Amino acid sequence: MTRIKCCGMTRVEDALLAARLGADAIGVVLTARSKRQVSLAQAQAIVDAMPPFVTTVALCMDDEASFVQEIIDMVRPSLLQFHGDESDEWCAQFGHPYLKAIAMGDGAAALWRLRDHPHAAGLLLDGHGLGEAGGSGKAFDWSVMPHDLRQPLILAGGLTPANVQAAIRVAKPWAVDVSSGIESAPGIKDPDKLRNFIAAVRAAS
Repeated sequence: MTRIKCCGMTRVEDALLAARLGADAIGVVLTARSKRQVSLAQAQAIVDAMPPFVTTVALCMDDEASFVQEIIDMVRPSLLQFHGDESDEWCAQFGHPYLKAIAMGDGAAALWRLRDHPHAAGLLLDGHGLGEAGGSGKAFDWSVMPHDLRQPLILAGGLTPANVQAAIRVAKPWAVDVSSGIESAPGIKDPDKLRNFIAAVRAAS
């Protein structure tokens, strides 16, 4: 069964709805480089509101190590998610499980980067270009998704209720990650889109 992560949460009510509808994970964005950035206090409130068995993910991008440690201590997410130029050694220094986002805007030419983070719990393949922030709504060529890595692969970038079933058929990911595809405005989730996205993934699985 394909897992579902709903990212870019800025409101407790949106995250709770995602959990009630069956999302496996929710994400909060802490980096200042994102238009979906929330404060530490907002992120803590969202994470604290989640019911059991919903994974919480805190997203960073080339942030200071001291800030990442503050996120761990205050927000207490299940996982960290790094979207920048962070090395495997840098990400692993916190002793906290993490996902590493891989910019797939270059398509197959970007696949070599998937070997650079052996300590990551999973790799998130996103459609943005190298050095760009995630949540861009850009898709990449799903057919280049590899199937020979030991780490779970998470498909992101440009996913919507209308195309996620096709994406799953082509890429066969362990999980899908959606943000802009379920929004009415950046950071504001649309209940109907959210409901339709989760239903589409479950039907594809």
